[in-house]
Amino acid sequence: MKDENLQKLTEDLSSSYFNKEFKHQARFNKRLRTTGGRYMLYSHDIEINPKHYELFGEKELISILKHELCHYHLHMEGRGYKHIDHDFKMLLKKVGGARHCKYIPGHKNRKRTVHSYKCTSCGLHYTRYRKMDTTRYVCGKCNGKIKKC
Repeated sequence: MKDENLQKLTEDLSSSYFNKEFKHQARFNKRLRTTGGRYMLYSHDIEINPKHYELFGEKELISILKHELCHYHLHMEGRGYKHIDHDFKMLLKKVGGARHCKYIPGHKNRKRTVHSYKCTSCGLHYTRYRKMDTTRYVCGKCNGKIKKC
């Protein structure tokens, strides 16, 4: 599928499911890795990960487009367009869009390093994904010094 076909499909979905016109660009973006698509707040364009179309077909593509069109139309109307907003959840349910896209097989997840810290006074154990400068922070429970385990 080419960008022109994606644009036409997006316009058709917008008019049939939302009864509104899609006036901006829809295109494939090969650089997308962790998401099926994205709605761009400032340009109002929609970008789609072509891998999802190649691996899962047109049904998954339509589901992703419905999701992104929910963001688009709610943002254009000035209503809650974020994933957490009630308006977004209700509209997504109404049109039958995907809440999450399918997992791409073979995609390597980034391994997260877990850093462990311990209070020298009370022994409280802290786990963090980010490194912490132990000279700048103290224990939140007893104000004791923190050391790396």
